[in-house]
Parts: sequence; structure tokens; C-alpha cells
Amino acid sequence: MAGDMLTETSIVPTVVFLLPMLAGTIVFAIPRMGRAFQQWLSVLTAAVVTGLGAWMVSRILEGVVLTTWNGELRVDALSALMVVIIGGIGLLASLYSVRYLVARMAEDAALRRMRIFHGLLMWFFGTMLWGCVTNNVIMLYVAIEATTLTSGLLVAFYWDRRALEAGYKYLMLLTIGITFALFGCVLLYAGAAATNKLAGGSALLISNIRNVVPFIPSGTAAITIAFLVIGFGTKAGIAPFHPWLPDAHAEAPTPISVLLSGVMIKMALYAMARTVSIFYPAWPQVTVFIVALGTFSMLLGIILALAQDDLKRLLAYSSVSQMGYVLVGIGLGTYLGCYGGLFHLLNHALYKSLLFMCVGAVIYATGARRIAELGGLRKQMPITSACFLIGALAIAGFPPLNGFWSKLTVYLALARAGMWWAAVIAILTSILTVVVMLRAGYRVFWGEPRTSGTSALAVREVPALMWGPMVVLAATCGLLGIWPQGLYPLLDRAAKVLATLGR
Repeated sequence: MAGDMLTETSIVPTVVFLLPMLAGTIVFAIPRMGRAFQQWLSVLTAAVVTGLGAWMVSRILEGVVLTTWNGELRVDALSALMVVIIGGIGLLASLYSVRYLVARMAEDAALRRMRIFHGLLMWFFGTMLWGCVTNNVIMLYVAIEATTLTSGLLVAFYWDRRALEAGYKYLMLLTIGITFALFGCVLLYAGAAATNKLAGGSALLISNIRNVVPFIPSGTAAITIAFLVIGFGTKAGIAPFHPWLPDAHAEAPTPISVLLSGVMIKMALYAMARTVSIFYPAWPQVTVFIVALGTFSMLLGIILALAQDDLKRLLAYSSVSQMGYVLVGIGLGTYLGCYGGLFHLLNHALYKSLLFMCVGAVIYATGARRIAELGGLRKQMPITSACFLIGALAIAGFPPLNGFWSKLTVYLALARAGMWWAAVIAILTSILTVVVMLRAGYRVFWGEPRTSGTSALAVREVPALMWGPMVVLAATCGLLGIWPQGLYPLLDRAAKVLATLGR
């Protein structure tokens, strides 16, 4: 695939991650900036990033790879896919936060802290985007760690006991876990440099390391792979490295929960795919380990979700499960597996962001998030209930929604690889996902009302700035289910970036 791509020097990969960093710096540097200006600066920045991502996709589809800084930044189809996902979900989350946070923070009498939120939000965007465009294996680790620091403060943003505990747990476990990724990245660099096969190229650049991986000693390769899987797998929420995830997703402000589940854990899995997949041609047996880890994650996550009464924790454990599908697909190393894994990565970003926004709308309208305290909200919140139903059906893999096609592709990839045991586990997990999501949706929106009188009459649909992003995500889930081939040109090129073990 790389051989038929032209290299073009462009400033856009630099701008796409420095722009949010600059916007965040402006928010912090001007303390008297009005709240509305901060909010709409975040929205505008995310919109520009999305536009730049779309432009990069157009260039990629024309057969161009964008580079700058002597190859330190490099955007191929996989990078462009991630930039568009981060920009698009970031834009919708920023719009959603305009009304959501004002109401939530008014309760805490802390509107003055909105500047901190929007500044950190922009830096969070910037660090995620940096990780997607860097070609330097050490800077990849630095960018991933930077996302931990910025998002950790956002997880603890409400500054109450539960939020502080979740933020502390998040920072502690992820910092320890991601340190393994540092060891893995250093070993990868050292192993590549020691081969003396680079012909003058830098051993820090991932695009160069791919060419010399077969010459790295097997012992060094095994340790490197283990460190990379543990480190980036912890950040991606893969079981059994996931204990930080339920608390962080549950206690963070809902727009941050959207970003954590919608894009951040996928950005960590992107880093794992970038680094671990280059070992597949020389050590194809690694794929069995990765697939086994993915199936364990999908099954454990959905079993834990079954036991949850808290809607946000239920969705958090569901993310652990769904990331298992992405890991299984990419872990196969085949074209079909990588295509299905990346398709599911995109789909999960859409419907899990939608579901978290729906739960946030319920919290906004009722002040409750426990299933036992909710019921009969369909009449008062018709848009939210319809959007939740679409998201639940999509994540469960019902046709003709987008989740059906990506899951089917993963099933077919497993069958073609002869891993029928993993295909059976994946299908069983989908059945359990149907039970978890539809049971929760029925009890919250169609079940018996848990409130009566004045409190029931006070519940109403959320403002348009909140339900608007939800409707966009729900419509996109339906559109990609009806017309999945629309994504084929980009997903085809992105899958070929990772696929190293044939069809």
C-alpha cells in the first residue's frame, strides 16, 4: 500500500493539533473572557479541526501521504480517519456542553470554573490529535500521556468526593499502566536502531521501524509487544487493565464521558495498532494472543454491565466490551479483520457518544442516573427516548443500523481465519448486549414511572443544543447502516495501512 502513495509536505498536520493547543492557551491567558466566548471558541476550534480532517481525507483518497518536520509528523489514511473521528465527536460534544454544563455548574455555584473546563478541553483535543499525527514512537507515548494529564483534571472537574476519587484513580492507574508503553516504545526504538538496517533513516520514526522489525531478536520483540499491549491496552480500557474506566466515565461531566468513551480509548487502541501490528509478519502467532485478549474483554465487559444499575457505569462497562471487538478485528492482522475493526471503531464512536449524551439528557432533566429511580420518560422526553433506542439497537448489532455491518465483518474475519471459538464468543456477547441495552432502555423510558405529581410534571425534553447533537449521531448511525459503502474508500486505505497478514 505504501509503495503507491506519494509523499507531500504540508503544514496541515502541524496546524491540526497546534490550533486546539493555542485555543486552550488563549482561554487560560485571558481570565476576563466571557463564558459564551469560551464556549463558542471550543465549538469553532472543533469545527475547524473537523474541516482540516476532511481536507486531509480528500488528499489521502487522491493517493497522497502528508508529512512535515522531516517526517516527524505523518498523516496516512489511518491517521486521517482518527482526526475526523476526534474532530467530529469533539464538535458535537462541545455543542452539547454549551447548555449541559451551565445547568450542572449552576447547581454547584462554580460557573467561574468554566474557563478551566474549556481550556482543558481544548488541550485534551490537541494532545489526542498530536498522538494521531506523530510518526515518532517516543512522541507517541508522550502524546498519550499528555491526554491522561489533561483528561484527568476534567474527570475530577466537579470537585466533589466521588469526582476527586475517580480522578485520582484515573491518574494513578493510567500513569502506572502507560509507563509500560514507554518501556515498549524505548525497546522498539533500541531494537530497530541495533539492527543497523535503516540506511540512514531515524530509528525513532514508526514508518522506518516497520521495515526493520523482522531483524529485531525474538526475545526483545516478545518483551516489547507485552509492554505495548499492557501500556496502551490500559489506556484503551481493555480487560483486565480496565479498573479505572467505570469510575472515570461515571463521575466525569457527560461531555467528557462522551470524549473518553467516544474517542480517547480509541486513540490509545490506535497507538497499540500502530506499534504492535508491525510485528505480525515476523511473529504471526501474536495474533492469537491479541484475539484471545479481545474476546476476554468483550465477554467480561458485558457481564459486568449486566449487573449495573447506574446508567453511566453500565455504558462504561459496555465500552470495555465493545473495544474487544475492535481489538479482535485489528488483532487478526488480515485485511478483512482490520477493515471490520476500524469500521467498528468508527461505529462505536458514534453510538456510544449518542448513548452517553442520552444518559446526560436524562440526568439534566431528572437529576437521576440510576435505573431503579427512573421510568416512563418516553412521553416527557420523546427525542431522547428515540435516540437512545437507536443507539441501543446499533450497539447491539441490529440491522439496518451501522453496528450490524461492522460486527458482521468481524465475525466473517474470524471465520475466515479459522478462529470459530472467538466468533462464537463475539456472537454471544452481542446477544448479551441486546439484553443489557434494551432492558435498560425499556425500564428508563417505557417502564413504570418512578415519580408522580409535581416532580413528574417538571421533567421535559432537553434544549435543542443538547438534543441536536444526539439527532445528528442517531441519523448518522442510520445512514451508515443503510449506506455502509460510503465509508469504503477511506476504510479500505486505512485497513491496508495495518493489514500485514493477507486477506
